[in-house]
Amino acid sequence: MSSQELQREEGDGMKLYDREELNRKIKEHKVVVDELSNLKKNRKVYKQQPNSNIFFLADRTQTLSECKNTLDELKKAHQEMENPERARTKK
Repeated sequence: MSSQELQREEGDGMKLYDREELNRKIKEHKVVVDELSNLKKNRKVYKQQPNSNIFFLADRTQTLSECKNTLDELKKAHQEMENPERARTKK
């Protein structure tokens, strides 16, 4: 097997891994958005600080909108990954 064939296989494997990771993140964010959408108005929401085990009280509506925006960005990235030629023509 030549080095070009190995690189192609590694590249395909990496794309498959990225696609699976992206799908996992999309599913995760869908669950978060659903959970935040179904919370009662008087419930408290805590947000974890990045790279920390500390949680702070957060605004429910602001957190919901941030999660929706993140979900939209992930879906857009997934569409670009699925249809790369369409993404290039739109730019």
